[in-house]
Amino acid sequence: MAKKLFIMLFAMMIGQKNHAQTATDSIQATINHLFLAMKTGDTALLRSCFADSAILQTIAESKTGEPMVRNETVEAFIHAIGIAAPGSLDEQVKFDVVKVDGPLGIAWTPYQFYFKGIFSHCGVNSFQLIRNSAGWKIQYIIDTRRKKGCK
Repeated sequence: MAKKLFIMLFAMMIGQKNHAQTATDSIQATINHLFLAMKTGDTALLRSCFADSAILQTIAESKTGEPMVRNETVEAFIHAIGIAAPGSLDEQVKFDVVKVDGPLGIAWTPYQFYFKGIFSHCGVNSFQLIRNSAGWKIQYIIDTRRKKGCK
């Protein structure tokens, strides 16, 4: 009887270890929560994804075709998501690279963006995340946006 109990406990421990969430899994979950919040218009969930001093930037083209960086505050981003109709914003990402060094995480996520079910643009998001006592939080996002060269 004791042997059976030991085997069952051992098997449960192994099973729990296999289901433990890695830092990579946690980073991906944070980013996925961001896009779920965008899609559903859940501003509370969206706000919870960001670190207090987060920075949002987009690489755009100037009128002369030169790359330029546009800044956006987290609050302005949250406001824009909050006024969009739920379900109208759908950013579909693929995780190409996720790397972790202690409390620092990065993710490179090519994406395709759909507005009200219609393709709008594609690009790449580059995320920098920090792990604090509340878990993984987005500290920095910079992205590209284009309409051509999308898969």
